[in-house]
Amino acid sequence: MKFMLLMKSTPEAVEESKGLDFEEIIAAMGRYNESLIAAGVILSGEGLADISEAVRVDFGSEVPVVTDGPFTEVKEIFNGFWILEVSSKDEAVEWAKRCPLGPGSWLEVRRVPGIEEFPQDNEFIQREVEWRAEHGQL
Repeated sequence: MKFMLLMKSTPEAVEESKGLDFEEIIAAMGRYNESLIAAGVILSGEGLADISEAVRVDFGSEVPVVTDGPFTEVKEIFNGFWILEVSSKDEAVEWAKRCPLGPGSWLEVRRVPGIEEFPQDNEFIQREVEWRAEHGQL
């Protein structure tokens, strides 16, 4: 089973983290990532650039509206993710609990449905299955 761990923080926690030793943060995350690698459960993971570099595309009107970051009304910031392949949601949660995050940060654990869970007679699902097979993604 695949699960995505979505790393989120409050804007206050992000601001507070700027006062921490960056090398210590990288070392703690590096050790965590190495433990995921050693266990053979990580498929991918990435951190994200600062929200000031983000762009929001809002589909609330007929023509999508594009707004440059940072966004003042943000209550939480999406900072990065891991994709794990584990045997259960409980195992994904156990890995999430080991992440070296502090107050004001959390991991949201979400299952990633497999392509086989979608209607196999759908033309676009069939195309995606073919594309994934061609690119070694199955």
